[in-house]
Amino acid sequence: MSKVVERKLIVGLDIGTSNVKAVVGELLDDNNISIVGVGSHSSKGMDKGGVNDLNLVVQSVKRAVHEMELMADCRVSSVFMSISGRHVKCQNESGMVPINNQEVTQEDVDNVVHAARSVPIAAERKLLHVLPQEFTIDVQEGIKNPIGMSGVRMEAEAHIITCADDMAKNLVKCVERCELTADHMIFSALASSYAVLTDDEKELGVCVVDIGGGTMDIVIYTDGAIRHTAVIPVAGNQITSDIAKIFRTPLNHAEEIKINYACALKDMVSMEESIEVHSVGGRPARAMSRHTLAEVIEPRYQELFELVHDEIRTSGFEEQIAAGIVLTGGTAKMEGAVEFAEEIFQMPVRVGVPLGIKGLSEYVEDSKFATAVGLLQYGKNHLLSKLATKTKASDGPWQRIQSWFKGEF
Repeated sequence: MSKVVERKLIVGLDIGTSNVKAVVGELLDDNNISIVGVGSHSSKGMDKGGVNDLNLVVQSVKRAVHEMELMADCRVSSVFMSISGRHVKCQNESGMVPINNQEVTQEDVDNVVHAARSVPIAAERKLLHVLPQEFTIDVQEGIKNPIGMSGVRMEAEAHIITCADDMAKNLVKCVERCELTADHMIFSALASSYAVLTDDEKELGVCVVDIGGGTMDIVIYTDGAIRHTAVIPVAGNQITSDIAKIFRTPLNHAEEIKINYACALKDMVSMEESIEVHSVGGRPARAMSRHTLAEVIEPRYQELFELVHDEIRTSGFEEQIAAGIVLTGGTAKMEGAVEFAEEIFQMPVRVGVPLGIKGLSEYVEDSKFATAVGLLQYGKNHLLSKLATKTKASDGPWQRIQSWFKGEF
């Protein structure tokens, strides 16, 4: 425990449908994060982002965390963890407050965001995030940072993300059975966006599509703020299942075939290439055409991308994402996926990998680690915010008296 405190370690835990990924980073003096340990293990007991076998999930998490701790030579006690699933919902809300001293303070900002989040939420729902979009002071709209500005009243627009409380509790229970504490729970696509997007993309308008094993998580930015989030409960496991059924091969070998030989566009594969396919029931392996494999996969990718396209259209932001689509997650890496996506979306598409990584970067420069690394970025912002609050609280009595007179105490 002492090592964690001394080294300012932050841990991201991404419990996915296919894999559990644990990443630990050290907060450096320049406020950057250096990766010091990585652990990954196949996920058992998860389905479409939800827990369906608690004990199996606990075993998977323990193995990934243990591998990470061995690499980093440390013991961790708390994690920032991701959550996904069709139960995750979003809504945009607004709030308004009077400005007490005609000049906006942090307290005013906190109050107006609190007003925006004060919408009734069902008892079975858990509030995950309240993300301010922009502020309005009197008649001036589109303000990004209102602190210090003058006015009489202030309004705020905020994006609110909620999830099913019981689904969140099940994930927390898995972590606690590994003798860990869940510091915060973060929506998977939001975490991924922290790792793979540039500020320019957020300003121009961009859509992140995190394609995992069980779900596709979507987050849309315009003008630097999040406008829409969604989860589609269909993803990469459907492709694995198709390969297993059509080629009559075990699921674990179907996954290997998908990772090593699959292509999302059949036109990119030569008719002459062949692959070895294991059979079930002890039958001998067979040689199959790689082009035939692509013919099986292409319709499934088309379906996945069309579901995403429909969601973007429904959100109303299709015309505002000038920077295009950023695909991330394990299923985004397949050969031909970017080219096929550009055909369907008719806009620029790239695969997003974690940006600006220090330390053991070679272990996480992969789209499947986007969520885990993004959790570290979220954790860094949270830790720096806490440190700033502590510094303010430790001000001397003279500063506190001055703050009191300013109405900031």
